[in-house]
Parts: sequence; C-alpha cells; structure tokens
Amino acid sequence: MDNEVHQAFETLAIHAGQEPDPATGAVVPPIYQVSTYKQDGIGGLRGGYEYSRSANPTRTALEVCLAEIEGGARGLAFASGLAAEDALLRTVCRPGDHVIIPGDAYGGTYRLFAKVAAPWGVEFDPVPLGDIAAVRAAVRPETRLIWVETPTNPLLGIADIAALAGIAREAGALLAVDNTFASPYLQQPLHLGADVVIHSTTKYVGGHSDVVGGALIAADAALGERLAFNQNAMGAVAGPFDAWLTLRGIKTLAVRMDRHCANAERIVEMLQRHPAVGQVLYPGLPDHPGHDVAAKQMKAFGGMVSFRMESEEAAVRVCERTKLFTLGESLGGVESLIEHPGRMTHASAAGSPLEVPADLVRLSVGIEDAGDLVRDLERALS
Repeated sequence: MDNEVHQAFETLAIHAGQEPDPATGAVVPPIYQVSTYKQDGIGGLRGGYEYSRSANPTRTALEVCLAEIEGGARGLAFASGLAAEDALLRTVCRPGDHVIIPGDAYGGTYRLFAKVAAPWGVEFDPVPLGDIAAVRAAVRPETRLIWVETPTNPLLGIADIAALAGIAREAGALLAVDNTFASPYLQQPLHLGADVVIHSTTKYVGGHSDVVGGALIAADAALGERLAFNQNAMGAVAGPFDAWLTLRGIKTLAVRMDRHCANAERIVEMLQRHPAVGQVLYPGLPDHPGHDVAAKQMKAFGGMVSFRMESEEAAVRVCERTKLFTLGESLGGVESLIEHPGRMTHASAAGSPLEVPADLVRLSVGIEDAGDLVRDLERALS
C-alpha cells in the first residue's frame, strides 16, 4: 500500500495487505495451507517464512490489514479472542502486578483473570470504568494495565477512552481496549490514546458466524514485537483458512456495520414503546449515561442491544419465542441472535461482582430486513 496517501477505512479494508498475487495475478490472497517452507540454503528464507506457527502468508495478509484499519504499528492474529487476551496479559504482566478491569466485563475475560491470571499471581479489581474518579482511585503502584471494554458486554456501558488513556499514562500503565462490540469501523481506540486493541474477530470483523479468531493491534512497534515473540512462543495462532475467512469478512465490514446500526435503531424504537420491556440499554439513547462519550468517540452506536424484562422467567420466555432471532451465543454475524446472558454467555460470572441481572436479554441485531426483525420481537414479547 502507498502510505504517502491517506486512504479511507473502506479502501483499506479491501486492499491493505492484499496486493494481487505476484505469481498468478489472483486478486484475493491465496490460502497457504502449508506447515513448512523450502529454504534456499540454511537460513535462506523466502520472504521470511520457515514454519507456519511463526508466520504464514495468509495470516500476514490479515495481520497487515488489521493494523491498517485500526491505525496501529503491528497486527497479530490468534486462534481466538481469549488466546489474544492471554498473550497480551502474559506479555505485559508478571506475578505481583495489578490490572483494572471493567465492572461489567465479558464473562470469559473475567474467568481468565479470576481463574487463570489470579492463581499465577496477577491481581485485578473490577471498577465501573464510566466513573473516572473510581478508576483513578483504583490505581496502585503495581498497576500495569487498564483493561477497557466499550461498549461493554452485555450491559452496553461506555468508557471514555481518551480520559482513561490519560490516567494510564500518569500511572505508567498501558491502556488496552477490547473493541469487539464497536468494531474498527465505528471506533479507533489507538487514535484516542490506547496502547493496544483487542478483538474477538469471531464477531463483527469476521461477521458471518463461520470462524473463530482473535487479534491484537499495537500502537507501538516495540510492544508489537514483544507481543509477536509471545504469539510465536505460545503458539495460539490463527490457521491459514481461518485467517482467509476473517480477511474476507473485513472487506464488507463497513457496509455490514452501517446496516447493523440502522437495524438496531429500529429495534430500540420498538422496545422503548413496548409495555413488557422495563429498560432498554443502548448507548444511542440520549438518556444513556454514556451517550455523550459514545457520540464523541464512536461513528455510530453499534448493533448490540440489551433490555430488561419484569422477571427472569419473562426474559427466558422471550428468548425461547423468537423465530428470526436465533437463540445462541456469540454475536456480530449477519444473522440476528438472542440470548439470556445470566444463563449463557455470562454464566461464568455468576456469584461474582460481575454477575449480570437475571432479567436481562441481549440482542445481536443482524442485517435482515428491519421490519421482519421488529415483527419477530413484537410476537415474542406479546
């Protein structure tokens, strides 16, 4: 890519790291389904490739594209979002270090800290990241990392990335932002001062519910090099076909996100009017406590919507009654999904400070016809 000319997101998503194949002219990067590579003499590597755990041309194409669309110095693709999180944690933290995490973090992230990192000796505190004073008060001399989700999963809380970046700098800590819910199209944390961005590329980046993956994008080349060393040393890399599917998903990310956001707004309008719904959680609503911050740092408000019913039984009943909204975990695919976080994605947080309300329903609003989706939910609610 010609870095002298600034290119728009939509252009980078289709072209970054994806020059036509020099051998054949193929306009789509090939799937290099290969484990090892012929060397031209001992240590004579063609293009730096020797073994596909260390590097693979299909994965390289994805990693270059991820770095470009997030505006970072280095992108790294992993086998899952949690593999990416684990690599980051073990790269920047040591036993005795301290991490601040969201007070309503994703259940899998909480499990990683509580069941894996804590026994290893890394301490952590869940803090409501929308409360800047609370975050500042939670910082210790041992704090190495402030871990942010914005919007959060599943309560759609918003954190001010630029403000938290300032606190991290004052503390000599790093700011890591899980950008999975927003996607690189709607939010650019590195431009707001974050040091590293995390993705479950399974979600919006891949976008078709057909591949599991994760990514880290570092703002700084030196941090990127440290992460790359551990990516290779620990080995939880994205395979070539998974990388190819994820790269294909990125090409349509912008147009998909526009539709996800538009459909979500239609759903929110209906839910707000429905007498069976107690509360709608969506950062696009003017009365959402994080609305102003979200409007400042996001291009639009995303395709995730949560709402509360009068009871756990009512919430479960809605999840069981939809036809177009498929009952299932995960999110960010072209098809609409519905779930009960307390019993499904966030069951690992039960009994902890991060336990989610039992009457909560989470929607991943897809790109189907908005009218059909509204009618499906109205039938399930009635």
